[in-house]
Amino acid sequence: MNLVLMGLPGAGKGTQAEKIVEKYNIPHISTGDMFRTAIKDGTELGMQAKSFMDQGALVPDEVTIGIVRERLSKDDCKKGFLLDGFPRTVAQAEALENILTDLDRQINFVINIDVDKDILMERLTGRRICKSCGSTYHLVFNPPAKEDTCDRCGGELYQRADDNAETVQNRLDVNLKQTQPLLDFYGEKGYLQNINGQQDINKVFEDVDALLEGLAI
Repeated sequence: MNLVLMGLPGAGKGTQAEKIVEKYNIPHISTGDMFRTAIKDGTELGMQAKSFMDQGALVPDEVTIGIVRERLSKDDCKKGFLLDGFPRTVAQAEALENILTDLDRQINFVINIDVDKDILMERLTGRRICKSCGSTYHLVFNPPAKEDTCDRCGGELYQRADDNAETVQNRLDVNLKQTQPLLDFYGEKGYLQNINGQQDINKVFEDVDALLEGLAI
């Protein structure tokens, strides 16, 4: 099974990725992991990527696409893969189709973990962290017994700057603007499968699993 996993920040994409990989034993391939592996292995493309990353610049598409091609050509991807963080643009999606055509394969599903923006705001702005021991809480889903106080050590809880409402709103808007053309692209091709991410984590996976079971036969 050849899968692309999508979802906005806070949608629970990482949790579902873990569950898919655990059950179906396919590699979870994220852009960051690919870059780190290519750099560690000292490949030509890895070194090119490193030169851009060291300058704080975006890695150009041709380098990223080359690294994806190298990764998908490896033996552990022969039975399938779960791509996470790539493609990010329609141009990258078209390049991925070319890569898979060359490998005589195609995408089975693009799974989008779909959650309303208001719920994502609640999930992402509710996080609190202990200043003393680093324990993590959530005002709705995992609140401390005493307000603003860590259950474990009694330390003061705080909200990270990148978890405040304005920053989260901006992050979601940027991600939504970036991903909508991709969702439209894959929707037109018939690959897109929207999964309701507003359910319990295990129920979300039940829906994902029901979709994938036919591929595993």
